[in-house]
Amino acid sequence: MSSAVTPGGPLRHLETGAAWLLGLLWMSPLLYAFWAAFHPAEYVTRFELLAPLTLDNFATAWARAPFARYYLNTFALVTGILAGQLVLCTLAAFAFARVQFAGREIAFALVLMQLMIVPEVLIVENYTTMSRLGLVDTITGIGLPYMASAFGVFLLRQTFKTVPRELEDAARIEGCSMMQILWKVYVPLARPTYIAYGLVSISYHWNNFLWPLVITNSVETRPLTVGLAIFGAPESGVDWSIVTAGTLIAVAPLLVAFLLFQRQFVQSFMHAGIK
Repeated sequence: MSSAVTPGGPLRHLETGAAWLLGLLWMSPLLYAFWAAFHPAEYVTRFELLAPLTLDNFATAWARAPFARYYLNTFALVTGILAGQLVLCTLAAFAFARVQFAGREIAFALVLMQLMIVPEVLIVENYTTMSRLGLVDTITGIGLPYMASAFGVFLLRQTFKTVPRELEDAARIEGCSMMQILWKVYVPLARPTYIAYGLVSISYHWNNFLWPLVITNSVETRPLTVGLAIFGAPESGVDWSIVTAGTLIAVAPLLVAFLLFQRQFVQSFMHAGIK
């Protein structure tokens, strides 16, 4: 018995070492950003343990760009998109999971086809539509194309289908309408899925760059990603210590949220069935 288990030991250690190596490689840009941001410019490429620490890079970066406005725009954007997605995806998922209507499976298949389309393919068409609606260079124009999410509909539909019919029947006996059943039965039971989907949506749209770059023209609407790209543009002069400080300013909320709630993050994904 022991001889059969022993060969697995070296392989397990090898897998662990490879995982640590890949993790360090993945984290290396972030580690370098921390080093450069907290040290003077002359130590950007000099790694000395006793190098002096400084916060001047963050003060300079904050003064050079309107990060407060970028934060406000980004918060309004991700909050608005998530609110719209939760409402639309919940209603659509409930209809596909529990409401019988002609062509339901065909309609659901068409929704799933959206998962196969890269959003960047639709940039020209989306820009034309936003221009016709007069929503170019607006927060609404950035978020509107993402309000209906095929991934969210699919995820919530699969969760709603696992809810026992007996709970719905009991709610009907109590006199609940269809919307009351959805709100009082299905939504509470799908809480882990909502948390998991909310994390995916917020992280994606917080970091989204190409579409906001195309649709925005002014400081009043630019999110953090676009503002950071303009802040670090070569024509404005590249000081890596300041650029990395600006980068950390932009990603700080996501990093802090992950460090504080990483256990809840993992549990939400596990309960939601995201692999």
